[in-house]
Amino acid sequence: MNLIFELTLIITLATILGFIARLLKQPLLVAYLAAGVLLSYLGFFDLFNQESFQLFADLGIMFLLFLVGLEINYASLRLVGKSSVIVGLGQIIFTALIGYVIAKFLGFNPIESAYVAIALTFSSTIIIVKLLSDKKDTHSLYGKISIGVMLVQDIVAIFLLIVLSSLQIGAGSALLPEILLTIAKGLGLFAVVLFLGYKILPRLFDQISHSQELLFLTSTAWVFLLVSLSAKLGFSIEIAGFLAGLALANSSEHFQIANKIRPLRDFFIVIFFILLGSSFILPNLSTIATPLVIFSLFVLIGNPLIVLLIMGISGYRKRTSFLTGVTVAQISEFSLVLAALGFKLGHISSSAVALITAVGIVTIGLSTYMIIYADQIFNFLSPALSIFERKKTSEIPISSELFKKPIVLIGFHRTGKSLAHNLQKESLLIIDFDPDIIENIKTSGYDYLFGDISDPEIFEKAISPKTKLVISTSPDLHDNLGLLEMLNKLKRKPRVIARAETETDARLLYDAGSDYVLLPNLSAGHYLGRALGADFKLNTLNKLKAKDLSVLNLQRNKT
Repeated sequence: MNLIFELTLIITLATILGFIARLLKQPLLVAYLAAGVLLSYLGFFDLFNQESFQLFADLGIMFLLFLVGLEINYASLRLVGKSSVIVGLGQIIFTALIGYVIAKFLGFNPIESAYVAIALTFSSTIIIVKLLSDKKDTHSLYGKISIGVMLVQDIVAIFLLIVLSSLQIGAGSALLPEILLTIAKGLGLFAVVLFLGYKILPRLFDQISHSQELLFLTSTAWVFLLVSLSAKLGFSIEIAGFLAGLALANSSEHFQIANKIRPLRDFFIVIFFILLGSSFILPNLSTIATPLVIFSLFVLIGNPLIVLLIMGISGYRKRTSFLTGVTVAQISEFSLVLAALGFKLGHISSSAVALITAVGIVTIGLSTYMIIYADQIFNFLSPALSIFERKKTSEIPISSELFKKPIVLIGFHRTGKSLAHNLQKESLLIIDFDPDIIENIKTSGYDYLFGDISDPEIFEKAISPKTKLVISTSPDLHDNLGLLEMLNKLKRKPRVIARAETETDARLLYDAGSDYVLLPNLSAGHYLGRALGADFKLNTLNKLKAKDLSVLNLQRNKT
C-alpha cells in the first residue's frame, strides 16, 4: 500500500505540472523533471521504495529506446544523406571539444568534463520531431536535415552506451581489451539482430498481425527476451531496448507496435525523469549556478552557431542554416540517460548529474520557444546572419528571371498537384520546400522554386508585377496570414486564394485580405452535391466515376 500511495503521489503531481506545462507550451519532459525537483525539495523521496521505482525507471528507458530503434527503419537510413552526416558529426565534435575546454576551465576533473561535454552534444529527437510536426515542417529541407542530424546523434549515443556497458559498476575505468571485446560482442549482436529483423521477424509478425492483443504481447515478449540475452552478454537494458526496436523496424506492423508500446513508455518514462529530477537539489543551486548559466548559454547560442558555420560553409542559405541550428539548442534524453549511467558507474558525482539535469531543464524550456518562433527570430537577425552565407548557394539553382509567372502555386501535394494539372504549365510557377516533391515537379516539367514562401528572399523572387494570382495550398494558418501580410504591402497586390482547415481560419483569412478561401472538405461536398443534383439517379455516380478516372489516368500519364 505504501508503494501505491507513493506512486499515486508522484503521478498526480506530474499530471498537475503537465497541465501547467501545456499552458506554457512546454514539453511534458520539463514537467516530469520539475516534479522530481519539487518532491526532492519537499523531502518525499525519503519515503520512496527506491528499488521498485528504479525498476520502473529502467523499464521506461528500455521502452524509450525500443521506440527509437523502431522508428529507425532501413528506408530512413537512406535519408541520412551527406549533409546530415557532415552537420551531425561536425556539431558533435566541435560541441564536445569546446564543452570539454569550458568544463576544465570551470574546475571539473577530466572524467566529469568528458561526461558534461558529451551530454551537451546530443539534442532531443522526441521534442524536435514533435515541434516540427506541430509546425508542419517535417518535410521541409531544414526539417529533413534536422531529423537526419538527430539520427546521427542517436547512433553516436548508442555507440557510447555500448562502450559504457563494458564498465563494471564502481570500477572507475576499463581496460582497452575489455572495451574492444565489448564492441566486438556488440557488433556481433547487432549483426544477428539485423538478420532476424530482415529475414525472420517480419514473417513471424505477419502471421500474428490479425490479433492486436497477440501483436502487443509478442512485441513485449521480444523486448524482454532480448534484454535477458543482452544481460548475459554484459550489455545494459538501454542497448537491448534499442536493438529490439531496430529488429522490428523493417516489419510492416511497426507502426501498430509503436502505437501499442507508446503508452507503456509514457508511463514508465515519467518515473525515470522524476527520479532524475530528484538529483537536482534546490539548496545546492548556488554551487552550480555559474556552470549552469555558462553551459546553458553555450547550448542555446553556441550549438546553433556551430551548425550555422558548418552549413554555411557547405553552401546552404542562412535561413535553412538558422532554422536547422535552432533545433539543436537543447540537450536530450540521451544526455540525461548518460548522466544517470555515469553516476551509477561512479564516474561522476551527484552534483554533476544535477548540473546536467538543470541544463536540460533550462535549455529544453527555452529552446521550445526558440523553435516555435524561429521564423520571427530569423527575420530579426537576418542582416547579421549574412556572414554565415556564401555568395553562391546551392539551394536556388535557377536564374530569377525565369520566375516571372502570372500564377504562383504554393505547395504541390494532393491539392496543389490537382490544381497544377488543370492550369497552363507555361503560366505557372510552383513553390515547395520538400526536396522529394521538388523531384516530382522536375519530372513533370514545371517551373519551380525550392524554398519556403515565408522566406523574404523566396517571396521577392517569386512575386513580381507580372503575378496576377497567388494560390496557397498550405493548411498552415500562420504561414498563410504571413503571406497575406507581405502581399498587402505590395503596390499592386495579386488576387489570392488561400486554404483553410476550419471555418474560423477561413474568416481570419478573409479578414486578412484573401479573395477566396479554399475549404477542401466543404468544396468537395458542394461539388458532389451539385453533381448529383436534386433528382438523384444511380447513373450519375457512373458518370462521375468515369470522369474522375479519366482525370486520374491523365495525371498518371503526365507524371
